[in-house]
Amino acid sequence: MARFHNLTVTDIHKTIRDAVVVTLAPQNGAAAEFDYIPGQYLTFRRDFDGQELRRSYSICAGLDDGLLQVGIKRVDGGAFSSWANEELKPGDTLEAMPPMGKFHNPIDAKASKHYLGFAGGSGITPVLSILKTTLAREPASEFTLVYANRGVNTIMFREELEDLKNSYLGRLTIIHVLESDAQEIDLFTGMVTPEKCAQLFEHWIDIKSVDTAFICGPEPMMLGITKALHDHGLSDDQIKFELFGSGQPGRAARKASLKVEGETAKTTSATVTIDGTTRAFQMPKDGQTVLEAAIENNLDAPFACKAGVCSTCRAKVLEGEVEMVANHALEDYEVAQGYVLTCQCFPLTDKLVVDYDQ
Repeated sequence: MARFHNLTVTDIHKTIRDAVVVTLAPQNGAAAEFDYIPGQYLTFRRDFDGQELRRSYSICAGLDDGLLQVGIKRVDGGAFSSWANEELKPGDTLEAMPPMGKFHNPIDAKASKHYLGFAGGSGITPVLSILKTTLAREPASEFTLVYANRGVNTIMFREELEDLKNSYLGRLTIIHVLESDAQEIDLFTGMVTPEKCAQLFEHWIDIKSVDTAFICGPEPMMLGITKALHDHGLSDDQIKFELFGSGQPGRAARKASLKVEGETAKTTSATVTIDGTTRAFQMPKDGQTVLEAAIENNLDAPFACKAGVCSTCRAKVLEGEVEMVANHALEDYEVAQGYVLTCQCFPLTDKLVVDYDQ
């Protein structure tokens, strides 16, 4: 089970007015714990006025940068992101879990592929890590990036992206789509909708040559792009996406409970295993998730977004049934094997056995 480690802030700088890039160095010999795959994220925790907050931010560095960096864009009303943008400084210590996430693709030095990336706002951070590493380590591959922002002044990593385009002439194409700033080509102004994707595929992007597509941004944008990719022949296996946790509600609306035959009790006898420690307790069938119940019973259950997006709270149901009200992180085969996101699960049976260690 992943645990928090101390990281030293070695550098922090602005990439745009309301976003910073934070460079980190693991303490106490934990460097190996923070070897990452491009596209993964770090989950941080910090106490704000007696309340622990956990937030996940994607790694933006490429493997060949030799750095551990995350991009943090300020969110209106966001305690952690505002603090990071206003008060965090070199020499400070942050607590973070080792890298997590499945938003990545194997790197093959012999591959000759066409990758397509869609990013919205700060969704560029994991895509940038993937893009830089892929171009450096797959010399015969090419990458097309469609980057959506409100305006020119909100483009994170603008200069770095231009430098990369110049370094990989003929292999890296970048299309900026700006919502409010007019551009010479009308197609590049407005929102990235399925209709705009169709026009891009007709005039600017050879969609038939695309091997893998990466999408990172708010849910409405991601859903529209995914539909457009499907409509133009890409399969689910060719599309990888990373949703913004901040774009999700704290918890999806509870669906009507399924009636299980013989069920009469309003509570469940739950048994939860974490880090080899097993604890049994009673929990209600309504109003409390499995994750919340585990934490209430003094188990150090892992979590980050609590929105069914990040998969940090992933566990396996060994006995009993649950209702998982939202899932933006697990693959179908994982669900079929009994894995769930405990932040989204409510018990349906009188007995439930859950294991975080599998």
